[in-house]
Amino acid sequence: MTNVISRRHFIAGAAAGAATLAAGAAHAAVPASWDETVDVIVVGSGFAGLMAGYMAKKAGADVLIIEKMPTTGGNSVINGGIMGVPGTEMQKKLGIEDSPERMAEDMLKAGLHMNHPDKVKALTESAYDAYRLLVDELGVEFRDDYMPHEGGHSVARSLLTINGSGSEIIRKQLAALEKLGVKPRTRTIMDEIVLDDKGTAVGLKVREGYRFGSENSGKAKTIRAKKGIVLAYGGFGADPVYRQLFDPKLTPDIQTTNHPGATGEAWRAAARIGAQMIQNDWIQCLPYTSPDEKGFGLAWAWSGHVQALGFWIDAATGKRFVNELADRKIRSDAIFVCLAKGHQCLAVGDKKAAESFEVKRPGMLERQLKAKVVFKYDTLEELAKANGVPLDALKATVDEVNKSIETGKDPWRPVVEPNLKPQTEGPWYISRLSPKVHHTMGGIYTTSKAEVVNVDGKVIPGLYAAGEATGGVHGAVRLGSNATTDCIVNGRIAGMEVAKR
Repeated sequence: MTNVISRRHFIAGAAAGAATLAAGAAHAAVPASWDETVDVIVVGSGFAGLMAGYMAKKAGADVLIIEKMPTTGGNSVINGGIMGVPGTEMQKKLGIEDSPERMAEDMLKAGLHMNHPDKVKALTESAYDAYRLLVDELGVEFRDDYMPHEGGHSVARSLLTINGSGSEIIRKQLAALEKLGVKPRTRTIMDEIVLDDKGTAVGLKVREGYRFGSENSGKAKTIRAKKGIVLAYGGFGADPVYRQLFDPKLTPDIQTTNHPGATGEAWRAAARIGAQMIQNDWIQCLPYTSPDEKGFGLAWAWSGHVQALGFWIDAATGKRFVNELADRKIRSDAIFVCLAKGHQCLAVGDKKAAESFEVKRPGMLERQLKAKVVFKYDTLEELAKANGVPLDALKATVDEVNKSIETGKDPWRPVVEPNLKPQTEGPWYISRLSPKVHHTMGGIYTTSKAEVVNVDGKVIPGLYAAGEATGGVHGAVRLGSNATTDCIVNGRIAGMEVAKR
């Protein structure tokens, strides 16, 4: 069930945000007595929130992590389990030359240079250390035999978890926290951030026992944070009313890959106390999702695989229509143009692509075929007939792809994957493409120490933020696999900094 905020609730939240901008911070009064007191409160239990909680607890702080949903993990637990990291052992093994500077260039190019350079620099220079922390300290396992090449990256640098899911990281984070005596408190929603008369964040008003979808459920409670609060509540991709405020074309009929709880309540709470929001109108769609299933689904794994090891076509013309390794915005926009014409877009791969896919994600293709989100055809003729593709044009496209494999020069893709073989042998496999709302690029503006900045450009003492709740890191477009990096790097910073207070 998707939580769509009511018009009344939305208008009230928008009015509160407007009042904030016009008259400074509008916030809850400090209670005469608190129901509970801890050192640090973390709002959200995805990669960023759990990492912040872990670092703060390791530093000696008494930590409470709250999560409004009945389970932990948010969008992180359902993500593809990829992390962008330059200079890894895997890259060296494959002979790939990379550096933080090169990764920064890729991020700035995709982000249309709307990224804040200091945030890009911090992420790329800290990515390797964050990755090593996951591996060496938390025991997260990544594949050592496969490195996906995500769109927009000039080289392959995306590490894939052993199970191909963000759940591998979340499980290890939760286990590490449990050893330290920290267990996230679920069904607890943040209603208000409490500031004292000096403008310092000193606690939260929450509701415990909250049931998602029941707007007024739960018992009110106040919790004091002696050191500070970390906001790691994720994005708002599953809130069509709130996202359409920033991007009117993202109507409710456009699906999202986000979990149902990725809604805007916490965003409005931050706005009410004067937190500066930036770039909220830059919302990313994921290009390789399928119209044949709801949400994130399964098909993306095949479509993403053949972005480098197969090809994408406009079914009406039989021709390629976009650089399959371009950034997500370029590819999503190109697909939307085709869909607006009534054309379907297909991600195509042959027997060899399927065999390599099986090695990299064992059993996944069988699951996709059974779910009817990937389709199998013995010949190109069968593929063309079933999907209304002009056969001669399709064969010409296959010839073009094979020529690029043989010559190393592709008219569409600047990078041709090494060791590819010509695509000549059936069966052939396809998935249909339809972009879905995936990542909100904007959010709270923070300092290099993850401190929240208000609309007057001043730090709100005691308040920190990390992950998709923040803006300025990715600019116009986030490169695939960099969400994990962002969350781990900046969640780590937020946790260390709040513990110092």
